[in-house]
Amino acid sequence: MTRVKICGITNWADAKVCVDAGASAIGLNFYAASPRSVSPAAAWGIIRRLPPFVEAIGVFVNWQPEAVSSLARALRLHGAQLHGDESASDVETLARQMTVIKAMQVKTGFRLESLKKFSAASGILLDGFRAGLHESLRGGTGATVDWKLAASCTSHANIILAGGLTPANVAEAISIARPYAVDVASGVESKPGKKDARLVREFMSAVAAADGLAGKNATI
Repeated sequence: MTRVKICGITNWADAKVCVDAGASAIGLNFYAASPRSVSPAAAWGIIRRLPPFVEAIGVFVNWQPEAVSSLARALRLHGAQLHGDESASDVETLARQMTVIKAMQVKTGFRLESLKKFSAASGILLDGFRAGLHESLRGGTGATVDWKLAASCTSHANIILAGGLTPANVAEAISIARPYAVDVASGVESKPGKKDARLVREFMSAVAAADGLAGKNATI
């Protein structure tokens, strides 16, 4: 089963839509430059209402490990997604305390060997990249990843596929990349930071259809 994390949640109404649709996790963005950023107080207002087995993942960009750990404990986050230039040492430090996802932007020249230094992470999120605006936004921009390249990474780590996923293309992305999970933000929004309930449901249905087809093919 392909797990789904819906990122950039800014309010409880959107979180509930995602939970009701069957998302495995929601992402709460603490990167101030993002149009989907949320304050710790607002994040707690969402987290405290989550039902069991739906995880809250904090998204951080270049925070010191001690600060990530402190906020994660205070908000009872299930894990941290590191979306900046964090070092392997930072990942190892936090991985001793919590689930860590290390995000990597797939740029020209990306090499499989680059995954090895983050082996302490529970998963690697592969995000799309285009030069310019993308450096400041650090994700949620709609740029896609080479899905065949992502597939080649799955033997090295638990791959979370992100970048440009929508209800229209996520089934194809899963069939090619075979990721552990998919991560979506802009692909299910009416505007940055506001989820569209119809798109969320369509996205989840497309993931379920892809999983069903994969299961059928596995038995042939």
